[in-house]
Amino acid sequence: MNEQLEPLLEELLKASSDGKRMTEKQARIIRAAIEMFAEKGYAASSTSEIAQRAGVAEGTIFRHYKTKKDLLLAIATPALGRLIAPFVIREFRGVLNTQYESYDQFLRALIENRISFVQQYWNLIRIIIQELPFHPDLQTMISSAVLPQVLVRIEPILNKFKSEGKLLDLPNFTIVRLTISSLGGYIVGHLLAESGRAESWDDVQEREATIAFLMRGLTRN
Repeated sequence: MNEQLEPLLEELLKASSDGKRMTEKQARIIRAAIEMFAEKGYAASSTSEIAQRAGVAEGTIFRHYKTKKDLLLAIATPALGRLIAPFVIREFRGVLNTQYESYDQFLRALIENRISFVQQYWNLIRIIIQELPFHPDLQTMISSAVLPQVLVRIEPILNKFKSEGKLLDLPNFTIVRLTISSLGGYIVGHLLAESGRAESWDDVQEREATIAFLMRGLTRN
């Protein structure tokens, strides 16, 4: 397991989604499942492979988790609700508490902050990204646990720029959604380029093109 997952992963292993402390075998199963789901995807990972990596019998998994989907939710539920959301807000605070002259200046600070966060917790984040389109449960968790916390903290910045005429008077949720979609695409491309899986990637050009694209769509200029 990548050491950069600590301390978030250690917090995840302290308690299961029902609040009870995990057994040592449960912790090994969760670690192995995170590795397998991140490497192969949820659908392509079998419980027998997870059991082998965890060093337990396959039946042990089903004593703790009735199905493979329950195992996925045992990772995603606390990761989103109790861990990722607070971590996002905590590490987001420095960006949100800074005064910016323009939205593109804010976007540059946001990119630097989010790249660092995603690099550190990539395995957990990759599982959520990969499985989000296929699991309504995860979609509900994102919309109820993470987005509201981000929106309430970013709204003062957006309202300031809108009052100054530096952003279109669109709903704040729309601005956040468009921003996350565009920056998320750039950050994934950046990480793929760093790992050697994206050819002909000019990071400065791609970053500026992403910011320019957002500014054209969100401003009157």
